[in-house]
Formats: sequence, C-alpha cells, structure tokens
Amino acid sequence: MKETGDAGITLGPDGKMTEFQDIINDPEMDGLTLYEKKALLVNRELDSHGMGKYQWYIFFLCGMGYMIDLLYAQAFGLVEPALKQELGFSGICLGSPSRHHWLRRIGRQYAFNLTVLIASVFGLCLGAPSNYNGILVLTAFVGFGVGGNIPIDTTITLEFLPQNRRFLLALLSIFQPIGVVLCSGIAYGFVPKYACGVGGLDPDGNELKACFQVAAGQPCCDKASNMGWRYLLFTLGAICLCVFFLRFVLFRFQESPKYLIYRGKDAKAVEVLHNIAKFNGRQSTITMEVFAALTDDDSSVGSGDEQLKKSFGEKLKIELARYKILFSNATMARLTILVWVTYMFDYWGFSIAGTYTKNVHVVWVWLTVSLGSILPQILLIKNHQIHVSTAETYRNYVIIYICGIPGVMLGALMYGVPLVGRQLGMIISSALMGISLFIFATINTEASNVGINIMEYFFQSMFNA
Repeated sequence: MKETGDAGITLGPDGKMTEFQDIINDPEMDGLTLYEKKALLVNRELDSHGMGKYQWYIFFLCGMGYMIDLLYAQAFGLVEPALKQELGFSGICLGSPSRHHWLRRIGRQYAFNLTVLIASVFGLCLGAPSNYNGILVLTAFVGFGVGGNIPIDTTITLEFLPQNRRFLLALLSIFQPIGVVLCSGIAYGFVPKYACGVGGLDPDGNELKACFQVAAGQPCCDKASNMGWRYLLFTLGAICLCVFFLRFVLFRFQESPKYLIYRGKDAKAVEVLHNIAKFNGRQSTITMEVFAALTDDDSSVGSGDEQLKKSFGEKLKIELARYKILFSNATMARLTILVWVTYMFDYWGFSIAGTYTKNVHVVWVWLTVSLGSILPQILLIKNHQIHVSTAETYRNYVIIYICGIPGVMLGALMYGVPLVGRQLGMIISSALMGISLFIFATINTEASNVGINIMEYFFQSMFNA
C-alpha cells in the first residue's frame, strides 16, 4: 500500500519515491526548466525534514558569520583614536569586497570556511605591526575575509531553511548587535585601561602625541604604553579562529545541493541530501532515479551536464547573463535600485549609531565628507567638549548597542504579523530611525545622546531584520 509523504510525492512501503510518473505529471513542474524541477524536489525534501538538527547548526554557525562581520566593523571605529595617537595617521577603514562570484565559482562549502579562516589568520596578526603601512596591509586581508560573510551566510541559511521557517532568516540579524556588543565590551575592558598615559594624556593634561611628532626625550605615545587596541584585535582574531574551528572541525558543512545540480553534479547532490537526512535522523527520498525520471529540458541557463561541456568563455557568458535578471523588466530594475539605495543609507545610519558630539556642524561634515574616517574626531570632540572619559565612552557603546537585540526580535516578529508584514515594518522602522537621526543632530548632553542613539540603533536593527 502506498502513502503520501510530506513533500507531496507518492511513497512506497519503504518511504522512497516509487511512482516516477507522479513526479513527471506534477502540475507544479509545468513550465519549469530541468534545473528548476530538480531544485523543486530538493526544496520538498528539505521541507520534509522541518527544522532538523542540521538546520539549527547551520542557523547558529551562519549567525556567527554575521557576528564576525560586525565585530570588525565596530572594532576599527573603536581603536582608531588610539591608533592615530600612537602612529599619527589620519584614518583607516575595513573593506568588504563582494563575494557573490565566490559562491558561483567555488561553491558554498569552501567560501563558508575560507572567509573565516582568512579573517582569523590575518586578524591574529593585526595587532602586531608598529607602522601604518603594515596595519593597512593586514586590514585589507581581514576585510577580504570578513567582507563576504553576510552574503555567503545568508545564502546558505536561505537554501537549507524549510519554507515555513523562512522568518528565521530575519532573526539571523540578531547576531549583528551581539557582535557589536561583544566588541564594545572587550574594548571597554582593554582600550581605556591600556592607553597612553592616564586616558592618553601627559602629566600636564595634554594629549600625548606619536613619538615621531615630538622631540627626542619628550613624553609620547609609544607601543608599550598603548597596548589596549592590540589586545582587542588579538582577542577578535582568537574569536574568529574559534568560529573557524566550530565550522570546519566540529561540524561538517555539506555543499549546497542546488549548487551541485547547477554544476551538473547530480550524484553528489543526492549524496549530500542523504547525508543531511542521516544527520537529522531521517531517510532521504531523493535518488538518481528520481532525477532521471524528470523530462529532459536543455533550456535551463547554464545548469546540468551541458555546462560541464562548455568553454570558459561560454561559462562566463552564462554567469553574466544571470545578472541581467536584476534589470529584466521595469519592476525588477526599480526594486534593484531601491534595495541598493536602501543599503547605502542604512550604512549611514550604522556609522552614526552610537557616536555623539556636542557640535552639530561636525555631524553634517561627517555625513557629507566621510563616514568612517571622521569617527575618531567625533569621539575626541565629545571627550573634550562634554568631559566624558574614554572608559565612559566605551561603556555607553555597550549600553547603546545591546538595545539592537530586542530591535531584531521585534523586526522578525513583524514578519508574520497580519496587516503589517515586512513592507510596513520596514517603513515604520526606517521612518523612526530617520527621526532619531534628526533629533540626534540637536542634542548636546551625554544622557540625551545615549538615549537617542539607543532609539536609532533599535529601529535600525529592526529595519535590518
């Protein structure tokens, strides 16, 4: 006697797909390419697992990728004043190169592990140099590793989550404020305590300068008396190394079945599905015979065995053709541009959150000239003008960013609220985030600065979710 499985396919007594004709005649298969038909079966197979053990491992390990990205995004803003004081340079930033082509060329599995490995190796070395050029080179490599974490981890999580648990993708953003709070807390413990002089000042109350900027024998900010920022970066590198250990040693990530099918490796995709099912304590219903039962269709763009026979130039055209989808019609072009613009302005909000100053003019100069490099000046102005110590500055960062955690939770909750959903939730959160930035430009006390920045980061985190 046959029964119907969770994926909607007729199953035999052993739980395997036996009625291949039912697959071929499935109405959902109509109009789909061969690759899309196979991808549909993969989705059904993973949906039948529910939120299994493998899916939860993926969720938390990908969340750690989010956390690492924000650890370093926050770190360079926190250590830049100490760096500038010791080395006398004017600015530094962490680049985040696109990693989408990695996903297509080498697959999710290698990108999943290599990004964290690169960040951990160069991150551990980042606090060692005593010159500006050495720090710039190592920062570039850290940025190369860290920069691809969020797109890679988002893609992986989305591919393995069951359809009825897609709201967890929004909740994945909760690891971003966790990363920022963790970095700020570590900085609070190291940077103020191990800074040049007492709070970076000489016995006369003047700020210590880099040693090459003062005469020989004069008090200056040298490496031995300014180890706080180095301790912070060493600690972040160690955290990255621990995450790599979890991803590569304790957990064996399986390559994306859809990626394997796209590359024409159907047998490997089937093997992966069976491995995931075994990890979840189940049996996979997908076999090579199931894929073979699908009607042949060579119209799929660059998928299947046909791609293996193409030249490099033909494969390159296939990859470039995929980007045309973003501008395939007026609606898609509008959505693509709006998403890009949204991310650009969201970065502005991220850069502003948690920084405060008494001088309103400085805020607008910051927005119009440079987002990242002016942060040290903002912090120094705040310290000098409203007499807030360095330790209090880092303590306030922790207070501000910890409020992003409930912001993400509220954003994820809005995902399933009737009559609200994602669209209205984004409109409300972005409007309140913008209002908080306007208020921020008029404040001049420590308490109001902290309160308004809490408001800004809460709604920004809700928006990002």
